[in-house]
Amino acid sequence: MSSPLHQRLQEELGRREAAGTRRRLPPPPAPGLVDFSSNDYLGLSRHPQVRAAVQAAAHAPAGSTGSRLLTGNSAAAEALEIHLARFHRAEAALLFNSGYAANLGFFAAVPKRGDTILYDAASHASVKEGIRGSFATAWSFRHNDVADLRRKLARATGSVFVAVEALYSMDGDMAPLAELAEVCREQGLYLVVDEAHTNGLYGPQGEGLVVELGLEEAVFARILTFGKALGSQGAAVAGPAVLRDYLLSFSRPFIYTTALPPLTVAALTAAYAVLPDLGPERARLFALSDYLKARLNTVPSLHVPPESHVIHPIFFADSPGPAHVRAVATAAQAAGFDVRAIVSPTVPVGTERLRLIIHSYTTKAEIDALAAVLEHVVAPER
Repeated sequence: MSSPLHQRLQEELGRREAAGTRRRLPPPPAPGLVDFSSNDYLGLSRHPQVRAAVQAAAHAPAGSTGSRLLTGNSAAAEALEIHLARFHRAEAALLFNSGYAANLGFFAAVPKRGDTILYDAASHASVKEGIRGSFATAWSFRHNDVADLRRKLARATGSVFVAVEALYSMDGDMAPLAELAEVCREQGLYLVVDEAHTNGLYGPQGEGLVVELGLEEAVFARILTFGKALGSQGAAVAGPAVLRDYLLSFSRPFIYTTALPPLTVAALTAAYAVLPDLGPERARLFALSDYLKARLNTVPSLHVPPESHVIHPIFFADSPGPAHVRAVATAAQAAGFDVRAIVSPTVPVGTERLRLIIHSYTTKAEIDALAAVLEHVVAPER
């Protein structure tokens, strides 16, 4: 079957293919690969207590059977939301099926026509997609540039929302949250922080970077994702009780989505019970993160930015392009390391990189072995 639409789709795929940026599903990781790619920072997806909770909940229905507003609500989901609010020092929390859905649901529902959204240029695609669904005016400001944010404020109208990530997923650098919070206090702005990659890792018990910095009162809303350090799926928006009630009535990704299944709610409840006891694992992860930066920066032709945390982009000399970066990742995988290439359009053309993620179960020996493999692979560049 062929039609003008079929032809157009094929042509667009062909352009991606020619540029080396066409996406394909990778094969499942081979057993035994050393994990430098997953978001399971603390190993909670395999934690005995979490797995036991899932097994204990196996008697529950396999699915939630409907949206939270119809048949999908449960006492367990409501109890989890109450715990999330207390744990993250917020007034209330509302569960969503993913961080993507939470960002989409917040930004498409809360800012209204006449309002303004100022978002960091490096914000996640889900934030940008949510903004597209809003009638508010939106402008980006330069990544982590508070001065540029202040300049953009001159054009802002209505309620002004400032959207940032606590830790950015591609570069591994942190937002200047304390400085941003001060600007928002001064100007009466509403700070929205995506804690996808800091939830579970920062704070005295893993409450996130906002709590670690004591900014709970300065942040209007936090997007707390569970597919990273919590080792599961789903997300929550934490903030004022009125925000929870508003999203429940106006956020389409919440209203029209089948609720998280009981097994996921059980896994999350167990993960949050374990989280306060993982201080040693968090300390180990941060120490290993520093070690990886120092070790890989000794490899010629590679550069790891000193400001990266937990997530580490590995840049090559002379921006070699997507094909070469993918080839290096393939060579590392063949040597026993789960390493992935990140290329355009996920990152700008010319900034292709490997992205390495550190875990509490990583070892220095594994980092040293990966560094030796990368040094061998990139040696021809010297």
